[in-house]
Amino acid sequence: MCARRPPEVPLPGVEFTAVDLRDRTAVHDFVGGLPRLDVLVNNVGGSPYRPLGGDGGGGDGDVERHARVIELNLITPLTVSLAAYEHLKRARGSVVMIGSVSGSRPSPGTAAYGAAKAGLEHLARSMAVEWAPDVRVNTLVVGMVRTELSHLHYGGTDGLDAVARTVPLGRLAGPSDIGAAAVFLASDAAAYISGASLLVHGGGERPAFLDAATANKGGG
Repeated sequence: MCARRPPEVPLPGVEFTAVDLRDRTAVHDFVGGLPRLDVLVNNVGGSPYRPLGGDGGGGDGDVERHARVIELNLITPLTVSLAAYEHLKRARGSVVMIGSVSGSRPSPGTAAYGAAKAGLEHLARSMAVEWAPDVRVNTLVVGMVRTELSHLHYGGTDGLDAVARTVPLGRLAGPSDIGAAAVFLASDAAAYISGASLLVHGGGERPAFLDAATANKGGG
């Protein structure tokens, strides 16, 4: 496991190395030093709430901030994947991209993030064709996940419960739900799956028009 900072809670059996994945030299040095690599999970990403043309006024500084979001969520996974290719080819391994439902629906406030995730899914499909038959490449299209930072996005317990009610399965995903899906795509059970996008979103989002129609029903 690698990231800029170690996890706040150590993961049993997991070795951590600090690597800034936006630093291409550091990425190549880290990957080049590995004796073997069978599976690459590109989980780097994220975005602050940043409306288009918002507080930055739409000037060059604002454009640069959006560009950094795209670099983190799209260019960085590409950089790491290219650095890992020779290892993965020798191992006949696989790549799992961590995508988002934001890549397939409007994402007001995080438009650059949504655009990057859409690009990531397309990148994975192209990689799957170019790198076949040696390396499989797939994407997990992830919905809302309940983490230690969820309250920053959805509010406290009441906010989290309200958001969970919009999901057909009635809850946000747990990290283990995403991990289990990634393990499946990386395993021999998915040996004939490549270039695919697996939706891990609890059934998606309940269409708003259904609630609006229900609200308008009633006695005369």
